[in-house]
Amino acid sequence: MKPSLPTLLSINGGYVDTAGFLALHGLFTAHVTGNFVTFGASMVLGTSGAIAKLLALPVFCIVVILAHLLGGDLSRRKLPVLRIILTLKFLLLVLAAIFAISFGPFASGDGWQAILTGMTLVSAMAIQNALHRIHLASAPPTTLMRGTTTQIMIDIADLLLGTAPEAKATIKARLGRMGAAVGGFACGCAAAALLFMFAGVECFLVPPVMALVGILFHASKPQAKPA
Repeated sequence: MKPSLPTLLSINGGYVDTAGFLALHGLFTAHVTGNFVTFGASMVLGTSGAIAKLLALPVFCIVVILAHLLGGDLSRRKLPVLRIILTLKFLLLVLAAIFAISFGPFASGDGWQAILTGMTLVSAMAIQNALHRIHLASAPPTTLMRGTTTQIMIDIADLLLGTAPEAKATIKARLGRMGAAVGGFACGCAAAALLFMFAGVECFLVPPVMALVGILFHASKPQAKPA
């Protein structure tokens, strides 16, 4: 089955979140609200990375606002919004890879090098979240799987209970989309963990490559139009 752009984004989302968590002392770069928990753990246990965890949410919020404003401006100019925003995310992931390889491995999560790398990754994932909510709203989330997994379990329960044929077709179609999102995210997490184990911070070379594949995939679609 040919992968969709949301599936590619899910793979990259899982990969970036896992690689960032491993390399940057427990920083969630995609699931930023998880940093509330790890920030509290840092305060209690005295582990490093508290500053980056504290900064992640405001940086994420600011970048989402800026991405939305940029998208509105591009739309008014009749420019290809989704392609340009995907390219911006790609450039941020390239920068993050350069920072990670130049400054890493990071002995502490509180150094400016680790914070700079982390906030660059957070910014890239903020852009991915913004473009998903605005331009791919019908697709399952690509960086947070809790709600998607819950819906999958509800749909499975409905199929076990028995439903009307037309409802069953709708449920199965939704299960396919959501299963691809969760499966892609899980594969991204596993790939990041394995590559970090064997390649260290050089594992950050993969996300910009995956982002570039997503841009090319989107550009190759004949029906793609300015958003």
